[in-house]
Amino acid sequence: MSQVLDAPSRPADGTPAPAVDAAELAARHGLTVSGARPTLSGYVRRLWQRRHFITAFATAKLTAQYSQAKLGQVWQVMTPLLNAAVYYFIFGVLMNTKHDVPDYVPFLVTGVFIFTFTQSSVMAGTRAIAGNLGLVRALHFPRAALPISFSLQQLQQLLFSMGALVVILLCFGVPPAMSWLLVIPILILQFTFNTGLALVMARLGSRTPDIAQLMPFVLRTWMYVSGVMWSIDAVLKDQHLPHVLKLLLECNPAAIYIDLMRFALIDSFDKGQLPHHVWAWALGWALLAGVGGFIYFWKAEETYGRG
Repeated sequence: MSQVLDAPSRPADGTPAPAVDAAELAARHGLTVSGARPTLSGYVRRLWQRRHFITAFATAKLTAQYSQAKLGQVWQVMTPLLNAAVYYFIFGVLMNTKHDVPDYVPFLVTGVFIFTFTQSSVMAGTRAIAGNLGLVRALHFPRAALPISFSLQQLQQLLFSMGALVVILLCFGVPPAMSWLLVIPILILQFTFNTGLALVMARLGSRTPDIAQLMPFVLRTWMYVSGVMWSIDAVLKDQHLPHVLKLLLECNPAAIYIDLMRFALIDSFDKGQLPHHVWAWALGWALLAGVGGFIYFWKAEETYGRG
């Protein structure tokens, strides 16, 4: 086609033909640049059209995750439970962080499950593009479908773990309550937050794969300061900490979602242990990460899988 445009035919009288503007000709016939980034609204529409692919891809990944293990999908519940058992021995028994924390086992297991949801979503998002280059280069689809589907996969895994959590709560004498219904809005907010982080990390990881090697250390540090194994409320009451550090601990998004889930599920975890304006913080973090992460990822849409 370029040869035709570069060497237009001459009229019969031999005078040179007028130059043809390739961009104008392409626009006239509705042609667009291959791989060009669509508008934000158009991108959202394309994602919605691929919603069945996103859910099917997430389910397939979840099913295949433990397909080689003899216990299969049992590991979806066993892995976080074993982590909780290790943390209980090290922090609850050896370091005695269970002191003055009622229902410490439900307190700990809830923290481990909820933080693992965020941790796994971030790690999966970091590798969403870099680990699926063959799919990205072979098929044309909104690239945001990948980190979103990985976050959805982690949500599905958490739902399996929540079944085990309910059994643990009942075994340790925590009665069912109407507050358990709060689990639904809490998970919606946390899923939105996790997906936004996964989108941010997917863009960063697509250009710098070494980030995937660094993230376990970052996430482990985040876990230790998020009150997974200890009570932030108890520490803030007993320690004379700088105001800035107290504010960082209270506004930590991982800690906020963990504390909200504990408040919803554990009757001994009362409202007085929650940070001020906790629901506003939870909604704000979800919107900031979800909307901001989506736009940040969309802005580099045409670069994924290239180079």
